This record gives sequence, structure tokens and C-alpha cells, in this order.
Amino acid sequence: MIILIKLILAHLLGDFVFQPRKWVAAKERKKMGAYQLYLHLLVHGLLLMLLVADIDFWPYALGITMAHGLIDLIKLYAQNEQSRRYWFFIDQSGHFLTLLVAVWYYDHSLFDWIFQLRDKHWLAATIFVFLSLPSSVIIKTIISRWNPLPDDHSASLDKAGQYIGILERWFVFVFIMAGRWEAIGFLVAAKSVFRFGDLRQSKDRKLTEYILIGTLLSFGLAILSGWMYDQF
Repeated sequence: MIILIKLILAHLLGDFVFQPRKWVAAKERKKMGAYQLYLHLLVHGLLLMLLVADIDFWPYALGITMAHGLIDLIKLYAQNEQSRRYWFFIDQSGHFLTLLVAVWYYDHSLFDWIFQLRDKHWLAATIFVFLSLPSSVIIKTIISRWNPLPDDHSASLDKAGQYIGILERWFVFVFIMAGRWEAIGFLVAAKSVFRFGDLRQSKDRKLTEYILIGTLLSFGLAILSGWMYDQF
């Protein structure tokens, strides 16, 4: 597994630490004609060989570097101002998949752990999925009959509440898995501090009750899921 960690480290160093912003701007402007693109790939290749420290790894390093360049070119030609954010994640996912493929061919045994996953691992994966969008839909459905949000609530970030809810449920579940129940209290307190200003300014009892119901449902689902995980 250490080989994969080293490859990820090489990627992080090459793509973020040792790639100046002016290189990124030049690549976006000139695309394939930017010499900075090839310097970027050279840095990647050198980092791979340096961190792996195995001369026999050079064919894999070359393959990873070439695949990296191809993925970068696809992103450079396909993205625009509106889709730049999405292409960033597509680009990084493609790079990570390339590393996984390289490690697979380098040493199959590194992935034996995939076939040794226990039932509790599958339960944890299922709970993580449940606590994301499915829980958001359940909570929204339950509290939709009491929606007292003012007309200007559109000024908030798009779907911010949904993402905040997903993250808080994931945090609660991870805390329970780690046996850190006290951290859940800290999370509740932190959220209460941020919510207090909104509730104090609104002076709306219905809004306060609406937010409280949603919060308790969100934490309740996460705690119940964590309890089920512990009992499994």
C-alpha cells in the first residue's frame, strides 16, 4: 500500500505544490502549445521516480506521466468558465484512477484487502450513503409541511443547508465509530452558536421551531445509524 501513498504524494506535490499559478494560466491560454505543460509533466515524472526510488518502476512512471498529460489536455480543451469547477474534480478523479491502475499492474497483491472486506465495512459504506442525500430527502419530506422560510431565503447559498446537513451527519457517524461521543456535543454547540444569530434576528418562533426540528432529525438519524453500527 505504501507504493500508492507515494504515488499520491508525488501527484499532490506535482499538481499543487510545484506547479506555479502562472504555469496554470499559461496552459489554459496556450493549451498544447504551452511549454509549461511539458515542464509540469517532467516534474511529475521526476517526482514519481524520486519517491518510488526503484529504477524498475520507470515504465509505470512513464505511463502515469503520459496519462496525466492526456487528462490535462482533455480538461484544458473541454472546460470553460462555467464548467471549470466540475472539470477540476473530473481531472483529479482521472489522475487518481490512473494511479490505481498503475499500482494494480505493478503489484496485484496490494489490492487483496478489497476482497477481505468484512460485513461491518459494507455496513459502514451503506450508512455513509444513507446519511447523504437519502437522509436529506427524508428530513425535507418530514418538515416540508412546516416551511416558514421568508421570501428572501434565496439569498443563501444554493443547497448550502443540504450540504451542511450531510457533513454534520457524516461527522457524527465518524465520531461514534471512533468512540468520541463528546465530540458530538461540541458539534451541536458549534452549530448552535452559528444558528443563534439567525434565530435572534428573525424573531420568528416558527422559524426557530422549524430549524430545531430539522437539526434534531439530522442528528437523530446520524446517532441512530451510529448506534446500529455499534450493535452490529
